[in-house]
Amino acid sequence: MLRQIQPWSGNTKKRLVKAPKIYFRDCGLLHQFLNISDFESLLGHPIIGASWEGFVIENIINNLSNKWKYSYYRTNAQSEIDLVLEGPKKTVYAIEIKRSSTPKIAKGFYTAIDDIKATHKYIICPTIENYMLKNDIQITQLSDFLSNQIFT
Repeated sequence: MLRQIQPWSGNTKKRLVKAPKIYFRDCGLLHQFLNISDFESLLGHPIIGASWEGFVIENIINNLSNKWKYSYYRTNAQSEIDLVLEGPKKTVYAIEIKRSSTPKIAKGFYTAIDDIKATHKYIICPTIENYMLKNDIQITQLSDFLSNQIFT
């Protein structure tokens, strides 16, 4: 019922948060436990962001092959990446998950992508159109991200 994601363990001189993150694997069960009975109730509930993050992470991890390792990245200074995917040929995906269709990117994300030497940078959100931000950060929908070649 729960998924535990370990912190990123690469080489950095920064002080990293070492506690694992825990997500409900089934957001429907989470909503049931919180007595959220319909979509309108979910939209007004403070859990919506965490629920969306767990939903996105579970979908991505379920589609990964065993060639990929996943973790999250967070420093004591609040630099953070929700999901780090490390794959073949030193490929490193930094994935931030936002519930807003017009996401605001924190300074800590930019610092974190430099820290882990991300080769691919994504913000996954419920946007209508995909687009690029500075530093080659791609804003995309979950369905478009899952159609990415890393899953084939």
